[in-house]
Parts: sequence; C-alpha cells; structure tokens
Amino acid sequence: MKICITSQGDNLNAPVDPRFGRCAYFIISDTETSDFEAIKNPNLENTGGVGVQSSQLIANKNVKVVITGNVGPNAFQTLQASGIDIITGATGSVNQVIEKYKKGEFKTTQNPNVDSKHGIPKDI
Repeated sequence: MKICITSQGDNLNAPVDPRFGRCAYFIISDTETSDFEAIKNPNLENTGGVGVQSSQLIANKNVKVVITGNVGPNAFQTLQASGIDIITGATGSVNQVIEKYKKGEFKTTQNPNVDSKHGIPKDI
C-alpha cells in the first residue's frame, strides 16, 4: 500500500514537515516493498490553493494514507473526497513515521487540525 509522508527533505532520514500543502517534499512509500519516491512539492511557492493542489497531486499517485503534522480544511476535504485517510500530529524522521504506521501506532484524523491558510509564509 502506498502512503505519503510530508517531509523537509528528499530521503527517509529527513524530518517530517509539519505542513501538508506547503511541505518541501512528499515521500511516497510502499509499505509492502519499502520502495519510496521523493516528490519536490511544486505548490510550495504558490500564493493560494496549495492545500487542494497538493491533495490532487497525492491523489493522482494512488496513495491510501497521508501522514503529516497539520492539515487544513481545504486539503482535508479534498483528500477525504479522494478516499485518502489522513493522520496528523506526526513528528520525527520519515523512516520513524513509516515504522510507527506499520506497527499501527497512528489513528486516522476525523477533522482538520489547523485553520485555512495556516502554512502561508509570512512574506507572501
């Protein structure tokens, strides 16, 4: 099964990025094969709509679960409409998060945990 973890870097040792829509990278990991793909977030610098755009990108990768620090209402709704489970509150390295997920240590989030536009940089 493919899962997506928001990441500050392009490898499994990178820290989890607490933002979904404006994370630096999306790490797509196959929990059965341990293969992974790092995708640089093309929406990072966009001025608006990044939660929805990032959600659509991930949905197109056939991901079943997104694991991140925070997710806003627009991204949450788009991911949920695509049939993707969402887990928030993740910290540590991407590798640590994958292992915790495999052990069943996370619970699916039922609501967004931050307000809309939470991840916008102060200078935009």
